[in-house]
Amino acid sequence: MTSSHFFFHFLSLFVIFLIIIKDSQVHGTGSVFNVQDFGASPDGKTDSSQAFLKAWDQACQNNGGGTVLIPIGTFLLNTLTFNGPCKGPMFFNINGLLKAPLGKVKDDYWILFEHIDGLTINGQGSLDGQGPSAWSLYNDNGPNPPSSIKFNSISNAFLQGITSINSKFFHFQINKSKGVHFQNMTIIAPGESPNTDGIHIGDSNDIIINKVNISTGDDCVSIGPGTSDVHISEVNCGPGHGISIGSLGKYQNEGDVNGVIVTNCNIGKTQNGLRIKSWAPSPPSKVFNVTFVDINVNYVENPIIIDQHYCPHSSCKSPGESQVQISDVKFINVKGTSASKEAVVLDCSKSVPCQGIELKGLQLTLDGQQSTSATCENANMKFNGPQIPSQCS
Repeated sequence: MTSSHFFFHFLSLFVIFLIIIKDSQVHGTGSVFNVQDFGASPDGKTDSSQAFLKAWDQACQNNGGGTVLIPIGTFLLNTLTFNGPCKGPMFFNINGLLKAPLGKVKDDYWILFEHIDGLTINGQGSLDGQGPSAWSLYNDNGPNPPSSIKFNSISNAFLQGITSINSKFFHFQINKSKGVHFQNMTIIAPGESPNTDGIHIGDSNDIIINKVNISTGDDCVSIGPGTSDVHISEVNCGPGHGISIGSLGKYQNEGDVNGVIVTNCNIGKTQNGLRIKSWAPSPPSKVFNVTFVDINVNYVENPIIIDQHYCPHSSCKSPGESQVQISDVKFINVKGTSASKEAVVLDCSKSVPCQGIELKGLQLTLDGQQSTSATCENANMKFNGPQIPSQCS
């Protein structure tokens, strides 16, 4: 056989091999499932929801798990649920742009992952919740808008590299899950956008948030009832409402919050810095074992605040005190500039005063020059060592 014949023979066999591999992937015997092989259109106009579901189902039922591959392009997706359990670890690799439908929708999520043990969502792609088309269509008395991504009963999840833009509600909502890790991500919405929390956690444990840039119209991270063992580090937060525990005490039988560590974060030009908030009146629950350490703040309106008379709407005001017991909370080495004279506000419950609040190494100034003050109500606390502010006024 001549060299040219050999080359063409080899090339033909190689092409056949690729066709076989591609066919095996589409039909579920391989591990990578490209959504375009299932009919997804990257034109940003055609609904690709069913193609994504087919790719997911094939990967989920593949022995050993699989990867759902979203290539470069723009994919329009309506409300989707990716269900488990699956037959192995699942990878959701986003390299394109996923776009939500415009306007108001009936569900409280755009993309839901549930009942999955072992999930990785990664890539250089983005999710656009198209929030500007819907923010004005919802009100406080109606159903919640959809979170862009919601986790329900997820274990051992890792999210890395992706960007979330303009969610209609929360960008990421974690519910009844454990072992969820966010790393090297970006979350963006305008500072005036309503309820666009970056990451909201509830009834979950073992959550890690590291090196995430969050700019939203609400809390960068919000930690709801029933949450424990949360570690937040190297987060850049702002604009928005800061990093919050709460709101708590709105409903009966809420779980406690404990084991929260927030460290080495930068918070800038936000409404609040480090906040714990509970409704008044409220049913009983607890917040304890919380540490905020090595936090830099830049022109933050309320750098440190415990608000046990939280009421975002005038219509919700009613007599009574919060029954949420807050204890063992440390604010250590919180430094930078405050946008208000009162840099520390501890407004605790008369019924169950705050216990064991420690402030150490604070250096909070007004515009980098003037000293700030602290106000404290119903708080058993101590200022350890020289700091600004150094006592309650």
